[in-house]
Amino acid sequence: MRPRRSVTREPGDKPGRRVLGTRAAGVRAALPVLAGGLVLAACSTAAGTTGTTGGGGGSTVVPLVVYSAQGYDHAETQAFQKATGIPVRLDDNSTGPLLTQIEASKNNPHWGLLWVDGSTAFAGLDQQGLLLKGWEPSVHWDTLGKSNIPSDKSYIPTGVTLMAALVYDKTKVPNPPTSWQALLSSRWKNAVGMNDPSQSGPTYPFIAGMMNYLGGANGIQAGKSYFEKLKTNGLVVNPTNGPTLQALTSGHIKLALVQSSAGIGAVLGDKSLVVKYLNPVTELPSCIGIDAKASAQVQSEAKKFVQFVLSTKGQAVMQSGDPTGDSLYYPVLTGVQPLPALPPLTSVKVQVINPYTWGSREGQINTWFDSNIVQ
Repeated sequence: MRPRRSVTREPGDKPGRRVLGTRAAGVRAALPVLAGGLVLAACSTAAGTTGTTGGGGGSTVVPLVVYSAQGYDHAETQAFQKATGIPVRLDDNSTGPLLTQIEASKNNPHWGLLWVDGSTAFAGLDQQGLLLKGWEPSVHWDTLGKSNIPSDKSYIPTGVTLMAALVYDKTKVPNPPTSWQALLSSRWKNAVGMNDPSQSGPTYPFIAGMMNYLGGANGIQAGKSYFEKLKTNGLVVNPTNGPTLQALTSGHIKLALVQSSAGIGAVLGDKSLVVKYLNPVTELPSCIGIDAKASAQVQSEAKKFVQFVLSTKGQAVMQSGDPTGDSLYYPVLTGVQPLPALPPLTSVKVQVINPYTWGSREGQINTWFDSNIVQ
């Protein structure tokens, strides 16, 4: 197992599964587990069954099963369990494998809530009827938060990052590219790296965002052409943010396209690195969705978890649990300020894509990308 580094622990960038804090050998190791049955289902109480006896009145409570790809999820679930007495079983993994688990068990789900980056993933789950609709926590949203609440209230925003940030070493790249089209230049032959959307949750919204930028809702073909040209120019695809940044620092590539939180976190650890935003970048909200098929008790516990995450204490945990990684997000609540390392959001040209337009296309586009760009 590679050493733990904050800059490698981004959404869609988990080194492996973690249930109650334990880790497996790696992201790829999660995939064979799926073929043999879900570890979480085998070793823990399912989301809809009676479990551990809680303190106080001796009543039984149901363990809340949290599927998450957030760098601060372990700290957050521990804080929630301590504050409420509700036992939590955390399955911490990359976004891709988590969505695969949900799809594989959708007729008999084993999760209570999902917490990952990218509203497209939640829109896709919503369109399958897998998310609880019509509930919103009692909080004070800021403008960013209000703009990311779906009309049917099927998922809840918890923060916003950007995709993709361009990271480079200023000592090796004194004149970085200034546009997306510039990446196709022979100057950047074999120099550009990005993530695999089947593993990295933030990467599909980036791909969809490029398609949207190049042709709007009908920009799939224009986007495919762009990535095919990037491949011809020597694009290097790694599983997730961590390996892509490692390829940058090792000199294997010169330009890394990663999530803004991963890029800013890398800069905090290496002052020779720089984050640049090409116009436009795509807004990437982190969201929580609650299992529509969970018992009423589990749904009640999941709502309490959401309310806790968006409380003053919960936000403090989010901003301290992964300070050089996922904690580098733009808050969605009034009175909560982003960490000082983040640039003002107004200084970046940001586009917003329709998650319901692009969410239903995720499987098809990811399959195309893996077959034509990764291979």
